[in-house]
Amino acid sequence: MTQSIKLLSLTFLSFFLVLGNVFSQNNRETEYKSIGWYAFFGNYKIDDKWSLHGEFQWRRVDWISNPQQNLYRVGVNYKIHPQVTFRLGYAFADTFNYGEQPIARNGIRFPEHRIYQMALISNPIGKVLLSHRFMLEQRWVGRSLDPNATKADESVFLNRVRYMLRADLPLDGPTLEDKEPYLAVYDEIIIGFGGNVNQNIFDQNRLGILAGYRFSGSVKIEGGYFNQILQFGRLVNGKNYFQNNQGLIINSFFNF
Repeated sequence: MTQSIKLLSLTFLSFFLVLGNVFSQNNRETEYKSIGWYAFFGNYKIDDKWSLHGEFQWRRVDWISNPQQNLYRVGVNYKIHPQVTFRLGYAFADTFNYGEQPIARNGIRFPEHRIYQMALISNPIGKVLLSHRFMLEQRWVGRSLDPNATKADESVFLNRVRYMLRADLPLDGPTLEDKEPYLAVYDEIIIGFGGNVNQNIFDQNRLGILAGYRFSGSVKIEGGYFNQILQFGRLVNGKNYFQNNQGLIINSFFNF
């Protein structure tokens, strides 16, 4: 399994480097925002194989002042191996009108419904715990073609694939135990594919650099720097348009 994970990691890394070279040649425009993402994650264990997942993410612009997006996600987990967990679930995202250029052309607040499939693979290497998260999403994104609309009146279907690589480093001892701090870093690439992708296949890249504390096996909190690079699915004034959002992220984890 370790060799397969290394091969997958190298494949994705090569793809990201090629993708970045393509983007560097684009005629593009970027806006910059300060953001704050505040998230609650909960898992309820049913038995050694099955568990339930729920989360809420409160995403804000100007650190906390204005809304960016609310995300609700639920799922059912099945552990097929001590290091491999599958999840099937549903998510709802409520995206607001924010920034110099709104994501929706006519500036409406719009809903999004998702079905997703996820695989989480843990790969400890010495003191470092590497984790790989692979996710497929089927999305129904609200929109309106009426320039005077105030809300979405139809949905467009989109596909996305996501890969996140995360490394956790305990600061006391070889493994993370109760009442111990840790450091973590992760990067996630999000790619659109299939019909209705429009101007780009690249959707987002997310980077987090975190410090955390495990109070017990049931409670863990972490926070730190967060960067989100998001490309619009449409051109703005004939240019590829990006948001570069930087700020704070705080995650709280509860296991029941």
